[in-house]
Amino acid sequence: MNDVVAQAGALFDDMVALRRRIHREPEVGLQLPRTQEKILDALHGLPLEITTGRSTTSVVATLHGEAGVRPGSDPGRSILLRGDMDALPMPEDTGLEFASTVDGAMHACGHDSHVAMLVGAAHMLCDRRDELVGRVMFMFQPGEEGHHGARYMIEEGLLDGPPIDGAFAIHVTPSMPSGSVFARPGPQLASTNTVHITVRGRGGHASWPANALDPIPVACEIVLALQSLVTRRIDIFDPAVLTIAKIASGTTDNVIPEAAHLLGTLRTLSEATREKMLEGIRRVAAGVCAAHGATAEVDLPQGYPVTVNDDAFATWVLELAGETLGPDRSHLMCNPVMGAEDFSYVLQRVPGAMVFLGAAPPGVVDPAPIHSNRMVMDEQAMIAGAALHASVALKFTGSRQ
Repeated sequence: MNDVVAQAGALFDDMVALRRRIHREPEVGLQLPRTQEKILDALHGLPLEITTGRSTTSVVATLHGEAGVRPGSDPGRSILLRGDMDALPMPEDTGLEFASTVDGAMHACGHDSHVAMLVGAAHMLCDRRDELVGRVMFMFQPGEEGHHGARYMIEEGLLDGPPIDGAFAIHVTPSMPSGSVFARPGPQLASTNTVHITVRGRGGHASWPANALDPIPVACEIVLALQSLVTRRIDIFDPAVLTIAKIASGTTDNVIPEAAHLLGTLRTLSEATREKMLEGIRRVAAGVCAAHGATAEVDLPQGYPVTVNDDAFATWVLELAGETLGPDRSHLMCNPVMGAEDFSYVLQRVPGAMVFLGAAPPGVVDPAPIHSNRMVMDEQAMIAGAALHASVALKFTGSRQ
């Protein structure tokens, strides 16, 4: 299987060119027409069945291996490989020659490289179609950054055709050694809920607070009480992270406002802790407000589920990464990450795993992390990523090698 690394290396220039074309023209959300066009151009001429999304600009390309063209052959298994497409709504300050040309949009999460690696893997597997026994579905997904793109694709029937036996995705990170793979069985990324709390009091003159009901100190007390909720009511071995990231209230120095608004995020690693925290947030907000004669309005929109790697699949992928890339390139993660991923929707339906691929730029002591306006990556890591995509597909579906 190690020859896939050489095959991926031969495609390196093409992957870099595609990644940079996408990076220059980042698109945000579920509608990414320019990115979709670049993907379709890159897949043109390959023996793939291609469909595009109705509600989004997704692309699904399916490759049938030897069993699809030889009647009576073992049909093998089917696997889905995912690459997300969207950028973030933020400025870029990297100074790269291929930096974003779109104001307020940047590929700061590496999704441009995810697309390039998956396209590279598609070319590799098409070249090896005579070795491939099963079926490979390449899932190019928009709207990962908070827009539930995977859920839209599933609702459109992504998983409703012939059974898919496994699912695999890669996410690059410049915070880990380039070309190395990291994963863990079980929960790998957290669930998310947005936290909106509005404290309603009574406005008045700032010099006469007794004649008003100031919502600001009540809001501050809620923030502190919520931190006690996390540290005193939640099991540290099934953790939660609750961050109130924004407090907004008031207009000037001599007016007590009528309301104060809190905005934050909740992250958990199990549905049990998630539900306990959601109930606790409502209880704390209502209780603190009641103690002061104010009222609380609480809205907790649900984000992504916990990303749970199938135990057997994750263990197998780490073993395969060691075989493909070298034993020093495969690492078992001790702890999950409290970020979130909508590949979780796929993993709720299909056993599989997501891995992190290190892409730390060479010679940089403290590289900027993902979601930074200065995030850069080592493009050489894409060779490892494309090779691992191809190895997973060949090994999982069945190969005549």
